[in-house]
Amino acid sequence: MRYSLLAVALAAALGTATFDAAAADNSAELAELKAQLAALQAKVTELETRTDAQSDINVGTQQSIENIAATTPKVETKGGIKVTSPDKKFEASLGGRIHFDAYAFDRDIAATTGTSEFRRARLTLAGKALGWDYKLEQDFAAGTNLDGLRDAYIAHALWGGKATIGHFKPYRSMEELTSSNEILMMERPFASATGLFSGRQFQQGVGYQRAGANYTAGFTVFNLRGASGSRNEGMGAAGRVTYAPINNDNNTLHFGGWASQENANQGSSDLTATATYAGRRGPAQAIATTTGASRNQVTSYGLEAAGSFGPLFFQGEYVNATFGQPLGSDQDVTTWYLQGSWLLNGGHKAYKSGTGVFAAPKVAGKGLWELTARYDTIENKDIANREATSVILGVNYYVNPNLRFMFNYTQGENEVNGDETGQYALRTQFSW
Repeated sequence: MRYSLLAVALAAALGTATFDAAAADNSAELAELKAQLAALQAKVTELETRTDAQSDINVGTQQSIENIAATTPKVETKGGIKVTSPDKKFEASLGGRIHFDAYAFDRDIAATTGTSEFRRARLTLAGKALGWDYKLEQDFAAGTNLDGLRDAYIAHALWGGKATIGHFKPYRSMEELTSSNEILMMERPFASATGLFSGRQFQQGVGYQRAGANYTAGFTVFNLRGASGSRNEGMGAAGRVTYAPINNDNNTLHFGGWASQENANQGSSDLTATATYAGRRGPAQAIATTTGASRNQVTSYGLEAAGSFGPLFFQGEYVNATFGQPLGSDQDVTTWYLQGSWLLNGGHKAYKSGTGVFAAPKVAGKGLWELTARYDTIENKDIANREATSVILGVNYYVNPNLRFMFNYTQGENEVNGDETGQYALRTQFSW
């Protein structure tokens, strides 16, 4: 019995010792786990602190970027140089054009000299300022600063259209209003400042024009003075309307009409119509004149028709003008032309619905080849044989949107003296 009790006590003591040892081991493990958890919590806290700090840095960086964007002008270089202020209230673009020509003549009666020249060498500054448009263009190939001043105006949106004040082209003659970068031939036809409005291309005045997807309507009042002309009291007015019943991406049909009246007054220069019938620098024939001293007027009416259907293009104008005379009856002058082209390897002449004229074709890939032709005539109905005509055949090669090469052969005819001078002309044209 004694041994039995002793065995029980010994077993109990051993059990208690084992339990205490296990409890001690568990306490150590628990302590180690608590330490690990504490260390992990410390690392989490450290990472959260770093993340908050990095977030603050990211937010600050983003704010800095936004501040820079909000205070730095936007600069674009596609097709030229354009700078826009951060608030978009100011905008300026710099462009230009270089037209370098060479001429050779097939002489007949008139004396001519083959040569080369810069037909145009222009810089153009245009943009916006506080809701107003502006444009200033200088042609360094034209002579003095005033001789070379082209567009110089400010304009503003008004009544759904645009009002223009300054030095610009009156709204008359479709081909006259087409940019020299986009005209079909090297020179414009007689129904323009190249003939009928000889030398009267840019005038000082005011104008207003509205335009929609398929129409334009414009009116100008101007002084009979270009930038380099003498001061005078002559005044003129011109208006033009156009309508395109068909106008989509591939086909356009255009009709238009315009009228112009120029009233000579104190100090006005003579109002003349002159035909340079065998190309630029070739012989010229005076068709009609209204002297400025007579204080008479020149009144003109014109009709337009044009179309661009896929690669085919045509354009024509018919104009009748009356030149007032101080003695005797007035003189009626009629001029008309028809021109067209075919883009051999695709392409299409797009329509500028805002101005009612056609643009040069868009060029992509390996460039575009274009065959061109024009018949052009001008006649004074009241003076016998006072007539001149030109037939022009040409080729245009559009290398890219900025570079074009042009070749024209012009066969002129002067009914006054029977001269039939011809001209070969080549142009290298670069614009941006």
